[in-house]
Amino acid sequence: MNANDRHYLAVEFTHQFGVQTVQYSTTVDTEQVPDRRLATSPTREKYTRLSGQLRRAFSFLTMLAFLLVTLEFIMTRGSVLDPDIWWHLRNAEYLFQHHQLPRADMYSFTVAGHPWINHEWLAEIPYYLAWRAGGLSGINAMMFATISLIFLGLLYLSYIETRHFKAAMVACSFLTFIASVSFGPRTILFGYLYLVLLLIILQRFRQKGSAPLWLIPPLFCLWANTHGSWSLGLIVFSIITAAGFVQGSWGRVDAERWTPSQMGKLVVTGLASIAALFVNPFGSRLVLYPLDMAFRQKLNISHVAEWVSVDFHDLRGKLVLALVLSLLVSALVRRTRWRLGEIALVLFALYSGLTYIRFLFLLAIVIAPVVTKILDFVPQYRPEADTPIINALVICLMVGSIIYYWPRSPELQKSISERYPAEALVYLKAHPPNGNVLNFYLWGGYLGWKDRELEVFVDSRVDIFEYAGVLKDYLDLLGLEQSKAILDKYKIRYVLMPQPGGYSESSLTYVLEHDPEWKAIYSDKLSVFMERVDPTLPPHDVAKLR
Repeated sequence: MNANDRHYLAVEFTHQFGVQTVQYSTTVDTEQVPDRRLATSPTREKYTRLSGQLRRAFSFLTMLAFLLVTLEFIMTRGSVLDPDIWWHLRNAEYLFQHHQLPRADMYSFTVAGHPWINHEWLAEIPYYLAWRAGGLSGINAMMFATISLIFLGLLYLSYIETRHFKAAMVACSFLTFIASVSFGPRTILFGYLYLVLLLIILQRFRQKGSAPLWLIPPLFCLWANTHGSWSLGLIVFSIITAAGFVQGSWGRVDAERWTPSQMGKLVVTGLASIAALFVNPFGSRLVLYPLDMAFRQKLNISHVAEWVSVDFHDLRGKLVLALVLSLLVSALVRRTRWRLGEIALVLFALYSGLTYIRFLFLLAIVIAPVVTKILDFVPQYRPEADTPIINALVICLMVGSIIYYWPRSPELQKSISERYPAEALVYLKAHPPNGNVLNFYLWGGYLGWKDRELEVFVDSRVDIFEYAGVLKDYLDLLGLEQSKAILDKYKIRYVLMPQPGGYSESSLTYVLEHDPEWKAIYSDKLSVFMERVDPTLPPHDVAKLR
């Protein structure tokens, strides 16, 4: 026994073993000698908890998520050349200045005053605010942030479906190249973001039997005021809901019926979502707009580039072909089993994406969980092999690279000057046209945004020009059919078109340059500005910037 501890040892003698322990007890006087291990345990627990949080924050999975964002940055860097963004900005500017939406054309002389529905008005506001905050760089930031959110949401969607994060990362990275057809400062990006949110909610409802379905009607309300792609969301919702009304097994396709409670919730949610579509400034006209585009805007769908089918000769087409072949091989060799709703969604997305490249982004979103399942041979993440310090260094390197290579306004302005007639506008402002100007279709929105005094012939608001017959006349001009009659019909005195050889429109430029009734009064490496010769007026000198 020492001064602080008292030990008691009791023994008894036996004949066989000599001595046997029968009791051992220890009493510790904790008042005189504190237990240092117990005293430091709160600090040690706090340190352990902080260390665990840091390991999770800088895990390999976090690094992969940053890698996906970096890929989106590379794919979207400086992509502010969409021809629609200019009149979107002008519409939002009008809304902020006059506190009302434009309901008739104000930008052209061909359809001036014609009724028009701005069915994407809500999506224009974020781009306009971004432009006011940072100019072209702000628009680029808004586009990059939206696309990054879409693919991070898609990464999460694919992960919760398969519980294989690395395979989901590979799938989303591959599908980025297919979806890039719609990259740019486009309003449809918000529609695709809503679609990802819708799929996450419905997936949780299918897996767990409960989900915040009450979010879906407000989502469709926002969607309807943002972009006409809400109709795709309604089709997706209907397919998933309808697939749960049957039960059975057909070959490799299985269907599981919703419970009566789930059926009731989905039906109520669907009806509420349809009602929410009508909460908009234009009422039923906006709700019917997708049908109007599908069945009335024939020239739009037949002549606008994003409405063509997939071209399997270019790189994107080859990637789509590889995707389709991978699905077929996986279904045949691995004897994959499909859920009825899953295969219906895949078939719908494949039809849409192969028919119109515009919907390849839709295909990428719908097919991502399926591709993740195919990639189940990718090694799983092993937490015990993680290296947080290296991950943190790689994350810092990626963030630093994004900041360093972020496109500045002069760089963005240079890229715009290579695609839009910025130099010609300087001449036009110095020498305002005294008459109607026939402009290149893709330049209409830019010309109107940069020069508010200039009324354009046509811009990329295809619907209103098709309804009025202007688009058909424009296409006939490009085809050199009754060109003189159409120019006379609209009293065209000036023509601003690309240099010969650049676009299909340049054939008109070539013909007019060799027509004695027309004279080039300005020319640069991108555009030609011509005036109809009037014998009663003195000729102009040609201004050239080569």
